[in-house]
Amino acid sequence: MTSSAPYHFTHAIVRTPAPSAIHGIRADGGPDPDFAGLAAEHDAHLATLRDLRLTVTVLPPLDAFPDALFVEDVALTFPEGAILLRPGAPSRAGEVAHIREALAAQHPRLLEMTSGHVDGGDVLRLADRVVIGLSARTDRAGAEQLAALLAELGYKTEIAGTPPVVLHFKTGCGLIDTGTIFAVPALADCPQFAGLEVVVTPPGEEEAANLLRVGDTILVGDRWTATRALLEARGLSIRPLPTTQIARIDAGLSCMSLRW
Repeated sequence: MTSSAPYHFTHAIVRTPAPSAIHGIRADGGPDPDFAGLAAEHDAHLATLRDLRLTVTVLPPLDAFPDALFVEDVALTFPEGAILLRPGAPSRAGEVAHIREALAAQHPRLLEMTSGHVDGGDVLRLADRVVIGLSARTDRAGAEQLAALLAELGYKTEIAGTPPVVLHFKTGCGLIDTGTIFAVPALADCPQFAGLEVVVTPPGEEEAANLLRVGDTILVGDRWTATRALLEARGLSIRPLPTTQIARIDAGLSCMSLRW
């Protein structure tokens, strides 16, 4: 396994949101997002990836699958190969078949889960290992099978618990750099973060934990001013992006792309 920073990407895959996306899964009800606003947020994400010099493949919308724009949940992508996952929400199972061809065209190996369930939002790649968080969408059977598939690609794995208040593991944490995690208070003492510095989200900005580092730039929701100030004080390059509409369907910055 390469020990270089796990955020040095050259390629990405995104999927254009379909109008049905406004009916995407959400845990606590709440209003539908505005589709024009949602599409604009997706466009901003895509434009930023391209501005950061990634080669981006844009897949067509899938109106039958409202959550299909969140491609991160159906696969994992690495330079060594890709893994097709088994999303935990039954309504998302059919999305996997629609991304297979794009992954096979760009990866030297394509592996596939056959049992259990894992959402990609529960998988955090660190510099020396991959952490899989158990959640309402990721079960132990799926995590253990995924760990075996990751081993085939040369990656070490640890399985972590996700606090009940956190939907996906990466809803509550993100990578600032190879030695630093940004996390909500409920994940600050996660045993899998031992040996790493954990920076806790500012009060009221827990949703900012799903930040996304791409190369030397960190993408963060533009509403989270205290988080932006905290990261800028560490000398980091910050790119604020709108996330108000995608947050209405329980999503964040990492969800909208697969990167490698």
